[in-house]
Amino acid sequence: MKYYRDGKPYRESTHSKKKTEAEKLLKLREGCVVQGTFQGLDVERTTLGELLSDIIVEYDLMQRKSKDRLMLSIDHLKGYFGSNIKASRITTDLVKRYILTRQSDEVAPATINRELSALKRAFALGTRHTPPKVAAIPYIPKLRENNIRKGFFDHEDYLKLRDALIGHLRPLLIAGYYTGMRRGELLALKWDQIDFNTMKITLDPGTTKNFEGRVVFLYGELQEMLVEQYKIRNAKFPDLPYVFFNYRTGEALGKHFRIGWDNACRRAGLGKRIFHDLRRSAVRNMIRSGVPETVAMKISGHKTRSIFDRYNITSENDLRLACERLANFHQNSQNSSDVYGHNLGTLKLIRGGKR
Repeated sequence: MKYYRDGKPYRESTHSKKKTEAEKLLKLREGCVVQGTFQGLDVERTTLGELLSDIIVEYDLMQRKSKDRLMLSIDHLKGYFGSNIKASRITTDLVKRYILTRQSDEVAPATINRELSALKRAFALGTRHTPPKVAAIPYIPKLRENNIRKGFFDHEDYLKLRDALIGHLRPLLIAGYYTGMRRGELLALKWDQIDFNTMKITLDPGTTKNFEGRVVFLYGELQEMLVEQYKIRNAKFPDLPYVFFNYRTGEALGKHFRIGWDNACRRAGLGKRIFHDLRRSAVRNMIRSGVPETVAMKISGHKTRSIFDRYNITSENDLRLACERLANFHQNSQNSSDVYGHNLGTLKLIRGGKR
């Protein structure tokens, strides 16, 4: 069949041996041209595999640290839709069937949403491509997630865990509790990032999750711990660049300290806790100590207010204190009203004699 768009002729196969079907397809294509929804044959030929390849390239260019998680999402998307399916065939109904399939496998809503986000991003990159690889982004629904941040350490819990942890894990706990730094940031921390003259830690741009640098000042127990840690390092492993290390082997602490952490939580009677609870605790403590929210966000490294608010957790004790303060406020207001009424009555007696 042959048709025109903007004076340019297009020819393509109808993939049919029946003239009536070919004529229907030609009318459909001409209708798309009139409505402006036909973007060219290249758009019609674009496959899902091509779109997903583009998002991988984007992650490589931006050097995003979550590429491993992206690849898992892409594997599931390709496993269901197939790499060679035309992108134009992926509709909302097809996406909903994908969601139902993943739910039948008892996959968490958050995991499914990460996969759907990858799919949507792939289509978005396709629309921005020059020339466009897809005509539009299909509506992709998302699931409700129950990922409210709940865990944090009260100071008593922190002291219990600090006493229960073995020697080389204790400094990591102290740093996480007082600074709110991410686990990866602490594990990668080197001595040349710590200035004992100005007593501060400098995180260079590109080394943090959001690639923005920040400064954390040392004080109190945090300062004492790092000074002691520096002495141990100089005495045992003077060439070791990493701040947190195994006192016995001299190896930098990796991600696999979970066994020691879990055992200490159990000995302290704290149940199941994760290291990220320390980050939420630091944010919560800063706000309750009167640190302005903008300053707290600078220290913790949160870029958006919405994410920061999810870390600023309110406990039952916070609510109790708030109610006590409100009760005191009303009591003080009542006392002021009584004093005002008494003074007013006295004033009337002075002016008018007997009441």
